[in-house]
Amino acid sequence: MILENKFNLTDQIELAKTEEKISKQKAKQLFDSGDIAKVEVGTFAGLSYIHAYLFGDIYEFAGKIRDVNIAKGNFRFAPLMYLEPSLKHIDTMRQGTFDEIIEKYVEMNIAHPFREGNGRATRIWLDLMLKKEIRQVVDWNRVDKDEYLSAMKRSVVKDLEIKALLKSALTDRIDDRALFMKGIDVSYYYEGYSEFKTEEL
Repeated sequence: MILENKFNLTDQIELAKTEEKISKQKAKQLFDSGDIAKVEVGTFAGLSYIHAYLFGDIYEFAGKIRDVNIAKGNFRFAPLMYLEPSLKHIDTMRQGTFDEIIEKYVEMNIAHPFREGNGRATRIWLDLMLKKEIRQVVDWNRVDKDEYLSAMKRSVVKDLEIKALLKSALTDRIDDRALFMKGIDVSYYYEGYSEFKTEEL
Protein backbone atom coordinates (compact mmCIF):
# COMPACT_ATOMS: atom_id res chain seq x y z
CA MET A 1 0.00 0.00 0.00
CA ILE A 2 1.34 3.41 -0.98
CA LEU A 3 1.16 6.07 1.71
CA GLU A 4 -0.93 9.12 0.90
CA ASN A 5 1.44 11.96 0.19
CA LYS A 6 1.34 15.66 -0.65
CA PHE A 7 2.68 15.00 -4.16
CA ASN A 8 -0.09 12.51 -4.95
CA LEU A 9 2.56 10.02 -6.06
CA THR A 10 1.21 6.53 -6.69
CA ASP A 11 4.47 4.85 -7.69
CA GLN A 12 6.32 3.31 -4.73
CA ILE A 13 9.82 3.81 -6.18
CA GLU A 14 9.12 7.42 -7.12
CA LEU A 15 7.71 8.11 -3.65
CA ALA A 16 10.73 6.51 -1.94
CA LYS A 17 13.10 8.64 -4.03
CA THR A 18 11.14 11.85 -3.40
CA GLU A 19 10.88 11.11 0.32
CA GLU A 20 14.60 10.41 0.60
CA LYS A 21 15.66 13.53 -1.29
CA ILE A 22 13.35 15.99 0.46
CA SER A 23 13.75 14.62 3.99
CA LYS A 24 17.55 14.50 3.66
CA GLN A 25 17.49 18.14 2.52
CA LYS A 26 15.41 18.89 5.62
CA ALA A 27 17.83 16.96 7.88
CA LYS A 28 20.66 19.07 6.48
CA GLN A 29 18.61 22.24 7.07
CA LEU A 30 17.81 21.11 10.62
CA PHE A 31 21.53 21.13 11.40
CA ASP A 32 22.68 24.11 9.31
CA SER A 33 19.90 26.48 10.37
CA GLY A 34 20.45 25.77 14.06
CA ASP A 35 16.81 24.61 14.36
CA ILE A 36 18.14 21.41 15.93
CA ALA A 37 18.71 23.48 19.09
CA LYS A 38 14.91 23.97 19.35
CA VAL A 39 14.31 20.25 19.90
CA GLU A 40 13.07 19.42 23.39
CA VAL A 41 15.61 16.72 24.25
CA GLY A 42 14.36 13.29 25.31
CA THR A 43 10.62 13.98 25.03
CA PHE A 44 7.99 12.82 22.59
CA ALA A 45 7.35 16.51 21.78
CA GLY A 46 11.00 16.75 20.70
CA LEU A 47 10.78 13.62 18.58
CA SER A 48 7.55 14.88 17.03
CA TYR A 49 9.29 18.16 16.13
CA ILE A 50 12.12 16.26 14.38
CA HIS A 51 9.66 14.01 12.52
CA ALA A 52 7.48 16.93 11.37
CA TYR A 53 10.62 18.81 10.28
CA LEU A 54 11.92 15.93 8.16
CA PHE A 55 8.69 14.66 6.66
CA GLY A 56 6.24 17.59 6.84
CA ASP A 57 6.68 18.51 3.16
CA ILE A 58 5.76 14.96 2.13
CA TYR A 59 3.14 13.61 4.52
CA GLU A 60 0.14 15.13 6.30
CA PHE A 61 0.77 12.76 9.22
CA ALA A 62 4.30 14.07 9.89
CA GLY A 63 4.83 14.61 13.61
CA LYS A 64 1.41 13.16 14.45
CA ILE A 65 0.76 9.99 16.44
CA ARG A 66 -0.26 7.17 14.09
CA ASP A 67 -3.88 6.08 13.97
CA VAL A 68 -3.24 2.52 12.75
CA ASN A 69 -1.56 -0.54 14.25
CA ILE A 70 1.74 -1.39 12.57
CA ALA A 71 4.09 -4.36 12.50
CA LYS A 72 7.46 -5.22 11.00
CA GLY A 73 7.87 -8.87 10.09
CA ASN A 74 6.18 -10.74 12.92
CA PHE A 75 6.78 -8.01 15.51
CA ARG A 76 3.86 -5.75 16.36
CA PHE A 77 4.71 -2.29 17.66
CA ALA A 78 2.75 -0.77 20.57
CA PRO A 79 -0.98 -1.23 19.92
CA LEU A 80 -2.94 1.99 19.40
CA MET A 81 -4.85 1.68 22.67
CA TYR A 82 -1.56 1.70 24.62
CA LEU A 83 0.36 4.18 22.48
CA GLU A 84 -0.40 7.47 24.27
CA PRO A 85 0.11 6.06 27.81
CA SER A 86 3.32 4.46 26.54
CA LEU A 87 4.61 7.81 25.19
CA LYS A 88 3.75 9.53 28.49
CA HIS A 89 5.71 6.84 30.32
CA ILE A 90 8.73 7.26 27.99
CA ASP A 91 8.72 11.02 28.70
CA THR A 92 9.21 10.26 32.40
CA MET A 93 12.06 7.77 31.91
CA ARG A 94 15.48 8.87 33.17
CA GLN A 95 18.19 9.81 30.67
CA GLY A 96 21.19 10.71 32.79
CA THR A 97 23.50 7.84 31.80
CA PHE A 98 24.34 6.01 28.58
CA ASP A 99 22.39 2.93 29.72
CA GLU A 100 19.31 4.97 30.63
CA ILE A 101 19.38 6.77 27.28
CA ILE A 102 19.56 3.51 25.32
CA GLU A 103 16.74 2.03 27.43
CA LYS A 104 14.62 5.08 26.59
CA TYR A 105 15.54 4.77 22.90
CA VAL A 106 14.55 1.08 22.86
CA GLU A 107 11.18 1.91 24.45
CA MET A 108 10.52 4.61 21.86
CA ASN A 109 11.36 2.14 19.10
CA ILE A 110 8.80 -0.31 20.53
CA ALA A 111 6.23 2.53 20.66
CA HIS A 112 6.93 3.44 17.00
CA PRO A 113 4.65 6.49 17.24
CA PHE A 114 4.53 7.47 13.56
CA ARG A 115 3.11 5.90 10.42
CA GLU A 116 6.50 6.01 8.66
CA GLY A 117 10.00 7.38 9.30
CA ASN A 118 10.29 6.31 12.95
CA GLY A 119 13.84 4.95 12.81
CA ARG A 120 15.30 7.95 10.99
CA ALA A 121 13.72 10.53 13.32
CA THR A 122 14.43 8.53 16.48
CA ARG A 123 18.16 8.11 15.74
CA ILE A 124 18.51 11.93 15.61
CA TRP A 125 16.50 12.09 18.88
CA LEU A 126 18.86 9.52 20.43
CA ASP A 127 21.97 11.46 19.45
CA LEU A 128 20.56 14.67 20.94
CA MET A 129 20.04 12.90 24.29
CA LEU A 130 23.57 11.50 24.22
CA LYS A 131 24.98 14.90 23.27
CA LYS A 132 23.18 16.73 26.07
CA GLU A 133 23.65 14.19 28.85
CA ILE A 134 27.04 12.57 28.23
CA ARG A 135 28.63 14.91 25.64
CA GLN A 136 29.00 12.14 23.07
CA VAL A 137 27.15 10.99 19.94
CA VAL A 138 27.12 7.80 17.87
CA ASP A 139 29.42 7.65 14.85
CA TRP A 140 26.88 5.71 12.75
CA ASN A 141 29.58 4.91 10.17
CA ARG A 142 31.00 2.49 12.73
CA VAL A 143 27.69 0.65 13.25
CA ASP A 144 27.17 -2.23 10.81
CA LYS A 145 23.66 -2.31 9.30
CA ASP A 146 22.95 -6.01 9.89
CA GLU A 147 24.37 -5.98 13.43
CA TYR A 148 22.32 -2.89 14.26
CA LEU A 149 19.05 -4.25 12.84
CA SER A 150 19.40 -7.61 14.58
CA ALA A 151 20.40 -5.95 17.88
CA MET A 152 17.36 -3.66 17.65
CA LYS A 153 15.10 -6.64 16.94
CA ARG A 154 16.44 -8.41 20.03
CA SER A 155 16.41 -5.26 22.18
CA VAL A 156 12.70 -5.83 22.85
CA VAL A 157 13.73 -8.78 25.05
CA LYS A 158 17.30 -7.83 25.98
CA ASP A 159 19.07 -4.53 25.32
CA LEU A 160 22.66 -5.60 26.13
CA GLU A 161 23.57 -6.15 22.49
CA ILE A 162 22.39 -2.74 21.25
CA LYS A 163 24.08 -1.07 24.24
CA ALA A 164 27.41 -2.76 23.46
CA LEU A 165 27.14 -2.00 19.74
CA LEU A 166 26.38 1.70 20.17
CA LYS A 167 28.79 2.19 23.07
CA SER A 168 31.68 1.01 20.91
CA ALA A 169 30.76 3.63 18.28
CA LEU A 170 30.58 6.69 20.57
CA THR A 171 32.61 9.78 19.74
CA ASP A 172 33.02 13.17 21.39
CA ARG A 173 32.78 14.98 18.01
CA ILE A 174 29.34 16.23 19.07
CA ASP A 175 29.16 19.32 16.83
CA ASP A 176 30.93 17.85 13.80
CA ARG A 177 28.85 18.74 10.74
CA ALA A 178 30.40 16.11 8.45
CA LEU A 179 29.78 13.42 11.07
CA PHE A 180 26.11 14.48 11.33
CA MET A 181 25.61 14.43 7.53
CA LYS A 182 27.28 11.03 7.14
CA GLY A 183 25.19 9.77 10.07
CA ILE A 184 22.01 10.77 8.22
CA ASP A 185 23.19 8.82 5.16
CA VAL A 186 23.89 5.71 7.26
CA SER A 187 20.58 6.05 9.11
CA TYR A 188 18.74 6.11 5.77
CA TYR A 189 20.83 3.22 4.45
CA TYR A 190 19.58 1.08 7.36
CA GLU A 191 16.05 1.63 6.02
CA GLY A 192 16.98 0.91 2.41
CA TYR A 193 17.42 4.50 1.17
CA SER A 194 20.78 5.26 -0.44
CA GLU A 195 20.07 7.16 -3.66
CA PHE A 196 21.33 10.58 -2.48
CA LYS A 197 24.17 11.85 -0.32
CA THR A 198 22.90 14.41 2.23
CA GLU A 199 25.98 16.59 1.83
CA GLU A 200 25.36 16.96 -1.93
CA LEU A 201 21.68 17.95 -1.76
